[in-house]
Amino acid sequence: MPLPADDFAAYLRTYATEMVSGDADPSTVVGRYHTPDVEWVSDGNRLDRDRLVAHIAPVRRNARDVRVDVHEVVTAGEHLAARYTLHATMRKGSRVEIDSYLFGTLATDGRLRRVDQITRTLPV
Repeated sequence: MPLPADDFAAYLRTYATEMVSGDADPSTVVGRYHTPDVEWVSDGNRLDRDRLVAHIAPVRRNARDVRVDVHEVVTAGEHLAARYTLHATMRKGSRVEIDSYLFGTLATDGRLRRVDQITRTLPV
């Protein structure tokens, strides 16, 4: 099932917001957007479903708010690519900006099955 580019842009924004300030259980958040066998490789670090779930607790503890500016999304069948910038304000007041280049594969139900991502932290 192909996912329209607009839908994937919405995913990038919504998933980041739910990770930082959502009330849902982390496993529910991950399960909503990713398959049980998801593999997310970011800057060479591999995260499976359990590690994605575990990643949410420190994000919620350390970040106060987040915004995602989606610059480009391209989809072709089950494959997609996106370029976006994540802007976060941390609880202690510092700010973080991260450019991301993401390539993904979708399952037939539209959830992400595989992500390969490269990021770079921008000076703020």
